[in-house]
Amino acid sequence: MNIGASTQIHLLPGQYTSSTSSQNLRNALTSSSSALTSSPGINNVSTPLSLPVNIQLAPGIATYTGPSYSGRSTFTSVPSLPVSNNSTPLNAESIAISPGTWAIVKADSDRFVIWDSVPSVSQLPIGASASLSLSDLQSSSCSSPCAGSSVCNASGTCQCPQGFTGSSCESCAPGFFGPKCQSCPENCSKCDDGINGSGQCLEPTIKNPPLSCNCLNGVCGSDGQCTCNPGFTKADNGTSCAKCSSGFFLSTTGNCQVCQLGCAQCADGTAGCTQCLPGFSQDPNDRTKCNPPAQVTNSGTNCPEGSFSNGGSCQACDSTCQSCKGGTSNDCVLCASGRYALNGACVSANADGVCDGSNLIADNNKHKCDSCPAKCTSCKIPSFTVASTVNDLQCTGCLPGSFLSKGQCVEKCPDGTFVSPTDNLTCTPCDSSCGTCVGSSNFCLTCSNNQLASNGKCVSSCPSSTFSSNNACITCHPDCATCSGGAFNQCKSCPPERPVLVGGRCLPTCSKNQFFDTTTSSCQSCDGSCSSCSGAGPTRCLACSGPTSILRSGSCVPANCKDNAPVVPGLGVCLSNLASSSSPTTPSGPNPTGTGGQTTINTIRRPLEWWQILLMALGCAFIVLVVIWLCRRRANKKRAKRTAMLAAQQKVHGKWCFKWGILPDSVKLMKLRAAEEARPISHPYEYKHAPEPEPKSVSEREDENESRRSRSSEERDRVFLVPDGEEDMVKLIGSYQRSQPRTPRYSTYSHHSHHVTVDDTRSMSDASVHSTLSMYSQVTGERHRGPDPRQPVKKDLKSRFSASTLSSYYHFKRSPDRR
Repeated sequence: MNIGASTQIHLLPGQYTSSTSSQNLRNALTSSSSALTSSPGINNVSTPLSLPVNIQLAPGIATYTGPSYSGRSTFTSVPSLPVSNNSTPLNAESIAISPGTWAIVKADSDRFVIWDSVPSVSQLPIGASASLSLSDLQSSSCSSPCAGSSVCNASGTCQCPQGFTGSSCESCAPGFFGPKCQSCPENCSKCDDGINGSGQCLEPTIKNPPLSCNCLNGVCGSDGQCTCNPGFTKADNGTSCAKCSSGFFLSTTGNCQVCQLGCAQCADGTAGCTQCLPGFSQDPNDRTKCNPPAQVTNSGTNCPEGSFSNGGSCQACDSTCQSCKGGTSNDCVLCASGRYALNGACVSANADGVCDGSNLIADNNKHKCDSCPAKCTSCKIPSFTVASTVNDLQCTGCLPGSFLSKGQCVEKCPDGTFVSPTDNLTCTPCDSSCGTCVGSSNFCLTCSNNQLASNGKCVSSCPSSTFSSNNACITCHPDCATCSGGAFNQCKSCPPERPVLVGGRCLPTCSKNQFFDTTTSSCQSCDGSCSSCSGAGPTRCLACSGPTSILRSGSCVPANCKDNAPVVPGLGVCLSNLASSSSPTTPSGPNPTGTGGQTTINTIRRPLEWWQILLMALGCAFIVLVVIWLCRRRANKKRAKRTAMLAAQQKVHGKWCFKWGILPDSVKLMKLRAAEEARPISHPYEYKHAPEPEPKSVSEREDENESRRSRSSEERDRVFLVPDGEEDMVKLIGSYQRSQPRTPRYSTYSHHSHHVTVDDTRSMSDASVHSTLSMYSQVTGERHRGPDPRQPVKKDLKSRFSASTLSSYYHFKRSPDRR
């Protein structure tokens, strides 16, 4: 484990909880920046890293170059095949083994079984200079021990190699033979198989047998078509080459033979002719024959043999004919000596009696070419002459699946012969010493003269590792040294690599708390202080049974661990020897939990993933939006509160009055303006001269002016009471109120002696130009002829008009005659 950037803690198999004595280890295990790195051989490491942390060694063995599981480590898993008789050197100072696993270790000539971890090889009861080697490694979880051909895996089943079968992998599958269950030879469909078999081929592989293409007496071609032997044709049931062709009959031996001379069709079995050739008549004395017509001239003269009648006289037959019905070679009734009828012609035969141009055999009795036996693809008559008969016929080729034995095609070679491996066809005689043989003439399966066949030889008694059965010596099961039968549970004695004889079986080990006693060839119990041992007594312990004991020179002694530290279960070493508060500086020094490390915890800060960064950014954006929304909500509440206070102080009643900023005194003024606007006008937007008023005296005009001045002063001195800081708001509302477009109305202004009626109502565009009265209008009493510049609303909301200007505006606008 890296603490910061440099410290590592190597964890050995076990469980690490909050009660772990090392504070540094607890801090590292609970640190958020710790990273767990597994080494080969480690299973079931708890992830994510949180207490408790379970670290388990996979089924197998780990060796360390230093004591107390320190130094460089090497892991070996439980193999899929046995390692018996294949010793592997162990260069180790300490050994850790997974629970439920045992290993057979040899120390020179000594053999012992390790069931528990060994913190120091030097403390085992072996010689100091002994070299260690691993000879077997298996799981102990199988309910029934596996045979020597397999190993027990962690799931509790025997793992069988190829060719083996059975619950304990104790026998060979069909087609496999021998102690290693090898496959039968090539081109062999059946061999002497089984775990006790020799592997010799008993039946060669048949290529393209007739039945592969629904054929009986023919040869299957590469195209799947059947070629029938001569005399055979397709049967009514669809099977090819299953009945005899026309002109042939089925004999009692199962062969199709040709009918007699002159017979076109004959009966199966009896060969009786059922149909004669045209002009022939059935022989009354021999029902198998049909006689040819007599050759008589027109004058009634019988022509002699070798001639025929042409009507008026007799003429000689062709030289190929002995008798004929015409002058050509195709008109022969009986062929001449040395010739045989075939398809209407007379042909000769070779020295083997085979008719020319065919694979038929010459028959001197029928004077015809006849077919070979049904299972023969070819045949001959050795040293053929005109005196030879078909009884001398011999097959020279057989259909696939048949074997050639003494000139006949048979389904199986007779006893005393074997199928020659050179052609897989010919049955060859065995040696005289063999009753039966296989593969070669001198490899005996059984022997004559009451001898026993043993591994192909004939012996008088069975050798060691074999037993007698059916006049042969059968090899014992490979797990046994001697046996009473061929099964793996019929052992009488055991080989050195499987020395324990229990219930007829040879096993590699005794139970965990037992050892094998070579003097009695039996399992004996270990001393009470030992959980496993290599011999009798308290000084032959391989591991200790007590929770507070450790191994010293083969004996279990009190641990006396430093700081009262416990003995680590399953490791047999004090925790104080594995844990320290200081960090390691070299691989060989003590680590907080030992070195050699099957698992490493690294406390390094890992960079954030992209999705973590995205979630953090989205969270921050959401928080900012919430804060802005809360601030605006608070500002709206404050603004509403101030507006309510303003309404209360101005005593404005009703939403419409407050909305347009109309104060109580302004309401009266608006009513007056409405009355003025209701008066009719002559024409809008037009200046008119008012009717000439009657002349007034000087005193009247002075009284009128004085009244006007007092009224303007009264309106100018009127003060609106508003809250502090809201004066500009009232002015701004009033300013916008005055700038709104109104209905057309006209006012008459008096200037000196002229009365002018002015349209005071402006359109929207006009209102934007002349929004308020100018200083010129207020001083002179006349409208300004040009547009008034609009002043922008400033931040401090201060208007260029005062409250007095507002009242003066209304006073100035009223004409003198409308008070």
